[in-house]
Amino acid sequence: MVGRAVVPRSSWPILGNILIATDDGRLRLAATDREIGITCWIGAKVEDEGTITVPARLLSDFVNQLPPELIDMNLSVRTLTLNLKCARFDTNVKGIDASEFPILLTASDDSGEGIGNQGFHITSIPVSTMGQMINQVAFAAAKDESRPSLTGVNARFDGERLTMAATDGFRLAIRSTILENPPAEPIEMVIPARALTELQRVIGLLPASEDEQMVDIYLADTHNQVLFHLPDVDMVSSLIELSFPKYEAIIPKTFATRTVVDTGSLLKALRVANIFARDSLHIVRFQVAPGVNGQPGTLTLTATSAESGDNVAELDALVEGGESEIAFNARYMIEVLNAIEEPEIALETTRASAPGVIRPVGVGPEEFTCVVMPMHISG
Repeated sequence: MVGRAVVPRSSWPILGNILIATDDGRLRLAATDREIGITCWIGAKVEDEGTITVPARLLSDFVNQLPPELIDMNLSVRTLTLNLKCARFDTNVKGIDASEFPILLTASDDSGEGIGNQGFHITSIPVSTMGQMINQVAFAAAKDESRPSLTGVNARFDGERLTMAATDGFRLAIRSTILENPPAEPIEMVIPARALTELQRVIGLLPASEDEQMVDIYLADTHNQVLFHLPDVDMVSSLIELSFPKYEAIIPKTFATRTVVDTGSLLKALRVANIFARDSLHIVRFQVAPGVNGQPGTLTLTATSAESGDNVAELDALVEGGESEIAFNARYMIEVLNAIEEPEIALETTRASAPGVIRPVGVGPEEFTCVVMPMHISG
């Protein structure tokens, strides 16, 4: 759980280590790359207090090979050596003094280092909702660092609503939810998409629970760090201290054609089309025709490759408005559909050169919206 925060190659060796420390009758493990930090607590029988850092990869590779039995851990403070005994294995691992390990913000304030003394609680969100929101926005964040603000996800806590948005300049994903305990004042921050992706991974590793678990969100007093507190896990992330683009104006307010189609069928058709489209910038042409004489309308996808051939797929659709033709990047559309759980989606378009809007059917327009810029088509 903490291993993904480790820096495999760093000029500061301790960032390649995991902190192991006794903590109020439990064992605390932590790792950080100075941008994100993950702290995890597990049950243990503690006989003597102690703390050490050991190489993350070595420890992980070793423990993964051990049988599912108890591990006895003993620390030699003088030699900074951690002895591990399990079944018939007896191993010594050389470590680095824990005093060199960066201090990580946690939700516990017992030590005087927790968020209780250095920040404040914003709100609490169900774990399942947080995971879904991350899944529906983080994919749209920019991957390169040329525009640093676009590598983050804008999180806006305003009134009873949390809205998360991400864009790379080619698509924009927005997801909102209602907060049961909203903050007293509006708060806005830009969280690195990588940090949220790691949070989603941590959520996936949490043990199943009959009760809905919550994510508590804290903001440091310095406003440069956000902390997510889950059962037995804390994750802290630096914030991107840059302004996020004003994205509301990008979202089309009207449409000329609205096409409702089965999500799974469209996703499958796009994956097939992309086999041929990947040689031509992933361009797939969408042609929409309304139904006549009581027949359903159609959405036709066309992908052409000068080297490989072409592919045409026709899907039944409920069409509101007139005929339309527009082209999109197949990879972008696939990523959008992968983030939608509802059985049907609506594609709203105005003209070939204007952005298209994708929304799940049966969900309010403020819940999930994705805007995708069109590709140029000739002829």
